[in-house]
Amino acid sequence: MAVERDDFPADAVEVGRVLGAWGIKGWIKVQPFATDPQALFSTKRWFLRPPDGPGVAPPPLLRLTESRQQGDFVVAGAQEVPDRNAAEALRGARVFVARSSFPTAGADEYYWVDLIGCAVANREGVALGTVADLIDTGAHSVLRLVSGDDERLIPFVAAYIDTVDLPTRSITVDWGLDF
Repeated sequence: MAVERDDFPADAVEVGRVLGAWGIKGWIKVQPFATDPQALFSTKRWFLRPPDGPGVAPPPLLRLTESRQQGDFVVAGAQEVPDRNAAEALRGARVFVARSSFPTAGADEYYWVDLIGCAVANREGVALGTVADLIDTGAHSVLRLVSGDDERLIPFVAAYIDTVDLPTRSITVDWGLDF
């Protein structure tokens, strides 16, 4: 099914938050949630949701005219944001992009959003839990698994990760129960 002009996509992923206006011509400044904000550049359509808590509802869709990285942030101009006041009114808005528009990941590269919810088992077939989220340590990512009341952290590095099978939503690891 094609996404209509401003229908919120079923595969929407939150990728950033509007920090406020950038400049005087209606551009917005966005804090991306990823170190590499390529998902924000993969499409000219950003979907918005209001910030958590009270606030003015943003337009549901921004059609970008330009976007670029500016230091640790992304700045963008959109047809729906004509001036600084309109840009400032978007402060706190949550920015979503359709997962289907993300750039294709390289071999042995994965988007965190695709790993969340995967079942993790060790080489012996013992279930260790489900990926609840990931932690960025700077050097590498760490899977945070939950299984009932138990929590387990496993470095997401080749030394411990044997296979990632996204179609079956499973990950096999070299990890003992006593680790």
